[in-house]
Amino acid sequence: MLMTGPVAPDAFLERMKAMLGAEYSAFLASYEEDRLYGLRVNTLKAAVPRLLELTELKLDPVPWTETGFYYNETARPGKHPHYHAGLYYIQEPSAMAPAELLGIEPGDYVLDLCAAPGGKTTQLAAKLQGTGLIVANDVHPDRVKALVKNIELSGVTNAVVLNEDPERMVRPFAGYFDKILVDAPCSGEGMFRKEEDMAKAWQPGWVDKYAGMQRTLLRQAAQMLRMGGRLVYSTCTFSPEENEAIIAEFLDEHPAFEVVPAIAGHAGFAPGRPDWLASGRYARAGEVAGTARLWPHRLRGEGHYAAVLRHRGEADAPRAATAPPREASPARAQRGGGGSARAGRAAAAAADPREALARFAREHLAAALPAALELRGEHVYAAPEGLPPLDGIRVIRPGWYLGGAVKQRFVPSHALAMGLRAEDALRRIMLTAQDPRAVRYLKGETLELAPGDLHAAHDSVEPKGYCLVCVDGYPVGWGKWLDGLLKNEYPPGWRWT
Repeated sequence: MLMTGPVAPDAFLERMKAMLGAEYSAFLASYEEDRLYGLRVNTLKAAVPRLLELTELKLDPVPWTETGFYYNETARPGKHPHYHAGLYYIQEPSAMAPAELLGIEPGDYVLDLCAAPGGKTTQLAAKLQGTGLIVANDVHPDRVKALVKNIELSGVTNAVVLNEDPERMVRPFAGYFDKILVDAPCSGEGMFRKEEDMAKAWQPGWVDKYAGMQRTLLRQAAQMLRMGGRLVYSTCTFSPEENEAIIAEFLDEHPAFEVVPAIAGHAGFAPGRPDWLASGRYARAGEVAGTARLWPHRLRGEGHYAAVLRHRGEADAPRAATAPPREASPARAQRGGGGSARAGRAAAAAADPREALARFAREHLAAALPAALELRGEHVYAAPEGLPPLDGIRVIRPGWYLGGAVKQRFVPSHALAMGLRAEDALRRIMLTAQDPRAVRYLKGETLELAPGDLHAAHDSVEPKGYCLVCVDGYPVGWGKWLDGLLKNEYPPGWRWT
């Protein structure tokens, strides 16, 4: 049947008609409606009232999160300096629900197990407000690149990014996390209105294929949760085999876990459907009524499912032993081979990235950087405290990437700029979103700037050097000022196109 959005496969429609009965016509009618667009305010950068004060966008609140808003399709918020400043993340409204249900508190140790492209990771990180730790993992190398970019754009400074099979993570992270999100890969039926290609590619066999993966992921995640911790399992599909059946089977296998009701206080959330499960197959099937279904004909969003699970144990056991940040060996710090070991050690000592970073901080920053550093060759990271040893684990980012040393000179990273506040830099270029120079900077152009255009932390600061370029008071990147010209340091892959 043709629709204004995707072409929904006949086998899918027949199954939904059998499941929904009298609601099927309303469900089908929702596919004739336009898809919805949403953004979420990044409160690591700006409070909601401040963003609403700054933006020209017409925004309507998303009911299930205080930071989420609908916007009009024609608004194009990704083509605005505020997007490049990380003030908001463009996200489908229903996709904001799972992170809300996780109940993050400051200081939590959090795992986003299937994290790319990073929308939910950045939502969780905003709730932590720089405290605790968030580990973001995705098994797909290409998708991890987008995850890293979105974490850096959002100014997250307490994240570790992994590219690992969750099975290998169980050993170092056994009983480690306070909160875990498993936004599992799924058959994607809830996204058919939004993703036409997904609708065209869908096959009935996907349901069983993904159910096997989901079952494994949930079991692995449970092993990494602390006693008394909370775990949210979510999908963007309608099939009971990937939703209620996964949870009912998990509950039968894990008596220490219980369902926390997920629909209380959330208008439009519908309860899970134990009646869609095989009769008598699951001993605890009735408990899945406490899970949540988000239907496109009942609320303003795409189709989602979420289950909140809590470990009944008391969270009084200490975490697994942690290790201090590691330094790369002198040999590892050198690029390439050749030369004696003694010469290599001497060269490494002479080019210690920490010393270069310390000089950079004295000359360019008004704020102190974290003391716990991890070195990887010439690259320096601020490592979150409390990590267990991660030997043998594919770590893409061991913390906040600060930059690297090149010929004893420190080159600050874009991630460092995005994790700072305007007042953390000794030199600042303060532009407004309406200033044409803001877009020219984001396009990578060199700017002509008089010394009076620079804002210094105090009178003794010389204008020459690295400047933190800001839009409406929020950093967007680095520039180097000399003799009236600002050399653009905005990363080529991030530039406005």
